[in-house]
This record gives sequence, structure tokens and C-alpha cells, in this order.
Amino acid sequence: MRSTALFYFICGVLISLAVWLRIQNLDSRPMHTDEAVHAVKFGTLLEQGDYVYDHQEYHGPTLNYFTLLPAWLIGQKTIEKIDEFTLRIVPVIFGILVCVAFLLLAGALGRITVVACLFFTAVSPAMVFYSRYYIQEMLLVFFTFSLIVSGYFLFRTSKLRWAATTGVFLGLMHATKETWIIAVAAIVLAAGGIIWSERDKLQFPPRFTLLKITGILFVCFTLTSILFYSSFGANPAGIWQSVYAYLTYFDRATNNAIHLHPWHYYLKILTFFKAGDGPVWSEFAVLFFSIVGIVYAFSRYELDQSKRLLQRFFSLYSIIMVIVYSLIPYKTPWNLLSFYHGFIILAGIGVCSLWNRYRSGFKRGMLIGVCAIGGTHLLWQTTLMSGEYEAHPANPYVYGHTHPDIFEIVQQIENCAAAQPGKKAFYMQVMCSAGDYWPLPWYLRNYSHIGWWDRLPEHIPNAPLVIFSPDLESNFVHKIYDLAPPGERYLYIRLFDEPMYLRPGIEVRCYVRKKEWDILHRSTD
Repeated sequence: MRSTALFYFICGVLISLAVWLRIQNLDSRPMHTDEAVHAVKFGTLLEQGDYVYDHQEYHGPTLNYFTLLPAWLIGQKTIEKIDEFTLRIVPVIFGILVCVAFLLLAGALGRITVVACLFFTAVSPAMVFYSRYYIQEMLLVFFTFSLIVSGYFLFRTSKLRWAATTGVFLGLMHATKETWIIAVAAIVLAAGGIIWSERDKLQFPPRFTLLKITGILFVCFTLTSILFYSSFGANPAGIWQSVYAYLTYFDRATNNAIHLHPWHYYLKILTFFKAGDGPVWSEFAVLFFSIVGIVYAFSRYELDQSKRLLQRFFSLYSIIMVIVYSLIPYKTPWNLLSFYHGFIILAGIGVCSLWNRYRSGFKRGMLIGVCAIGGTHLLWQTTLMSGEYEAHPANPYVYGHTHPDIFEIVQQIENCAAAQPGKKAFYMQVMCSAGDYWPLPWYLRNYSHIGWWDRLPEHIPNAPLVIFSPDLESNFVHKIYDLAPPGERYLYIRLFDEPMYLRPGIEVRCYVRKKEWDILHRSTD
């Protein structure tokens, strides 16, 4: 693509498409349990300025700290004020930055490659869906990609500013999620293998320059990591906790009884997935062109050394990543983004290789047509995932997701509380086995008098409104009618007219004391 103006115009259109797909109806999907947990943890940071890293849960602190920016800009200072848009706009921004970062590689990979990468990234169901998810994954993808881009320019120029940015992005990866080590290992293996194979053709900087580069990179990495894990100096113990975390996550990756899936789990999602009466989901277009890209990278001798090295690097890196992630028994669908982003880049390389091979207008027109058909199919799936199937189990990227019933559950509880004298101070108890009541703490965050238990509290009087898992219902009935002393036996009435679910198969029940029930119904008459 020779016209610079045309190149940037097309990129602008594709980035605009990416923005629109990621930002539309951002608050319509129910909050996933993981999103709700991160949101409540962020609320503590927002209100109290307090963040304490937990090496057993929740991953790294970058998500929480970067969420402060939109909250401050919007003027939200308490957890009551923040909403789904404030939270989800953070991964949206990083998802868009992933698109923008491709522009930095226009000279290295070629403009056609960049346009194809932008196109596939903009419309990819996986990339769009998890750009709208308040979890760490899209941040990790951006920091990893930025590390690779920065490392590439460091390799080419040996300039110290690239050593600094490489160190910063490495530190941000570390401060985002423990799986960063998989990406770093893949980068080292892929880069090391490519450099070794080309060692006779490469010119390396002097030893003193290498020492300066290594020193600056290490210092920037260490400072970035320490700043985040120490909560910017407020919690020094977080630095050491970030090391202990790997004992937890190595054990979880191999010995966890849940989230265990066969080696082909990710490949099945990306190639062919169908559940029940739902549509067939597939990102085959990306995978097809990525295979073309891999074949091209190793079967053709690219005269431009930098381009050749980068193409082969992305090939090896992506292959290593998908192998490692497939071999780990512990799998969740959002984890595939880490290696799938590499395959999107390879797909761009594949499209560019075919474009350069086919010189006739007819063949290039056919290639554009195939890309358009594949992209339209991806776009169709993406629109389904942002609408009808945004929380549907037939969606391969919906995993343990909150049931849409949550909106009705919360609405009925809010109606009941609003009718009572206490309003937002209305006393409620939530009791679910194993503490499986999320995301209710997020949705009921505006209420100041709520107790949360993983069992029925024996020596605490019942609240006027109680929510519990069905397995605790018999214990509740026994407590209010058999254990309650005379004069304290109150009639409780079911609030929900029909079964309500937190997640598919996870029901919750709600009862209201008759006195409060009568107040509620008098207010609605």
C-alpha cells in the first residue's frame, strides 16, 4: 500500500469500528463473578486509598490502579457511584490500544499486514468480548504486545529509551497477572531461537552497550513491579507476596479440581463450537490465514532481515504459547487471548504474503473478497455476542456467567427496601454455601446493613429480608419455627414468584418477614 494517506484512512476506519464494537451497550451484560469481585476490591482502593495484594486470589494490581483514572475523570469517589461503564471502559481502552499499537509495526511488517491485523483484531469475537470484560486479560495482551514491539526496536537500534520502555512493559506484565511468565518464556525461547539461527548474519552491540541496556531494562522492570505490588510504598509486603503467588498458581494449574479441560479445549472454541440450539461459533478465518503466515515465514526467504526475523519470531512465539496453554489442565476461555493475539498477527502476515504473491487485479480482488467474507462472519458473531448471546451458555466465551435473572433479583430486593423506613439502611442477610453469593455484593453495594455468610448464623437474629441458597432453606425453616423462642417466631413470605438464578443451575431464594411484606404491598397498592 503505497499511499500513506489511504493507509492511515483505512486504519482510522478500522480503529473506529473497533471502538464502536467494544463500547456499545457496555453496561447491558450482567457482571460476571470475577468482574464483581474486582469491582468491590477496586471500591476499597477508591474510597480508602487502600490496596493490599493477595497472593492467592485476584491477580495483580494494575487493573485496580488503572481504573482510578476513569473514576476520577467522571468524578466518582465512592463504590456507590461507580458503575459498569466506569469499570469496563478500562479493558475497552486497552483493547483499542492493542489496535493502535499495530501502527508501530507498519515499517517492520508492512502496511498490508498491519491493515489485516487491525481488521481481524477489530472484529474478532474473542478480542471484542473480553475487551468488554472487567478482568486483567486485555491489559496483559496489550503489555505483552508492547513489550514485543519495544523489544523489537531495542534489538534494531540498541537505544536506551527502548531499553527503558521494554523494562516498564515487562514490569507491567508482572504486575498484571501471574501467567505473564508463560509469555516471557515464549518470547525468550522464540527470540533466542531466531537469533541463534541468524547469528552469523547479525551485528551485536558492544559489550558495554549490552550491559547498559540490561541494567536500564532491569531497573525499569524492578521499579515498575515494586511500585504496583507495594501499593506505591504503602504495602511493602506485597513485593514478597508477588513471589509467593507462584506456589499458589503452579498448584492451581495442575491440581485444581475445577476448570479442568482437555488439551484441545481452546482449539475447539476457535475452530468449531456449538452448544444446544445456539449458532456455530468459529474464528476459522483467522486460523486459516495464520497457517498461511507460518508457512510463508519459514518457506520463503525474506530479503529484509528485520521483517524475516519478526515474521519467524511471531510464528515460534505463537506456536510455543498455544502448546503451553493447551498442555496446562487448568483452562478458562479468556486465557486463550494471550496466544490468539499472536495468531491474529500471523493471519495478517498470511494475508500480506498472498497479496504480494498475487499480482493480478482479479486474484487480489478474490483475496479481498475472501477476507471480507471471513471478516463479515466474525463481525456477525461479534454482534451476537454483544446482544442476544452476551450472557448465554451457547456463547463459547460465556463461562460460569451470571444469569440475566440477577437484574430481576436486584430489582425486587430494591423495591422491597425502598418501601421500608430504613431505605438504604434496610437490614438484610445473605447466606449461601461456600460463599457462592457473588455478584450480589456488587449489585447490593448501596446498602449499608447487609450480612454475608457461607452458612446460616445460629446466634444472630434473622433479618427482615433473607437471601440464601436452596440447601440452607430447611435450616432456615428450623431456625425460625423450632429454635426461635416464643414471641420471636415470625412468618416469612417468599419474595420471588418463580425460581431465580445467580448462574445457570445456581438458584437463590429470598424471604421477607410478613411485617415488611405488608409494608411493601401497601406501598404498591
